[in-house]
Amino acid sequence: MLAKDRIILALDVDTKEEALTLVEKLRGHVGLFKVGMQLFTVAGPEIVNHIRDSGGSVFIDLKFHDIPNTVSESGRTVTRLGCAMFTVHAAGGIRMLRTLAEAVKDEASVLNIKPPLVLAVTVLTSINQQILKEDLFIDGMSVQDVAVKWACLAKDAGLCGVVCSPLETAAIRAACGHEFKLVTPGIRPKWALKNDQMRVTTPAQAIKLGADYIVIGRAITRAEDPISAALKITEELEEVEGELDVK
Repeated sequence: MLAKDRIILALDVDTKEEALTLVEKLRGHVGLFKVGMQLFTVAGPEIVNHIRDSGGSVFIDLKFHDIPNTVSESGRTVTRLGCAMFTVHAAGGIRMLRTLAEAVKDEASVLNIKPPLVLAVTVLTSINQQILKEDLFIDGMSVQDVAVKWACLAKDAGLCGVVCSPLETAAIRAACGHEFKLVTPGIRPKWALKNDQMRVTTPAQAIKLGADYIVIGRAITRAEDPISAALKITEELEEVEGELDVK
């Protein structure tokens, strides 16, 4: 995998026009474009088609979390959109996850296409130990413990990988193996602001810890020169990959 292909650019913008401008500018410098709730709400499913028509691959990040039938039918819908990967909440339980995994494989087989990667979201990067205990009522377990248990649940259900903080990647990799895909948000280059995420690392640190893909938004999209910012991050990834190859 090329270093740039590890970068998932978060299109957390308010209009289709803003999103497509970024796609046009950066499609040769990142691997995928993430369409989350903010953009999907205003632009709808058609934004996925627009990005794909522009030559971009799409990561649909809607974090499905509902009864098994609703989630599995939603999985079929996004599979028909031709996305490369999409998310579901691990907290929905193994029945929901397993039903979804089976539905996606079935739909892709009917369409004769490669199925998208189905990724379970573990613990959001905005959640720390205090929030886990006081707001989510999960006591007696660390954030890492919860992330690993949900990752194992996702693997047992037949999912392809998880979205997790880079701080949990090493433990999840050890528990779930090297074929299990790890996508990490909470990535902040040293020259970018931390913003509202609490459990963060740099791009280089994330790869060293075992991430397959890193999600980056504002550090690129709000940079004075987004292309230069993307290239700078790619160079950082190439450097660390070279170090790992040597080892």
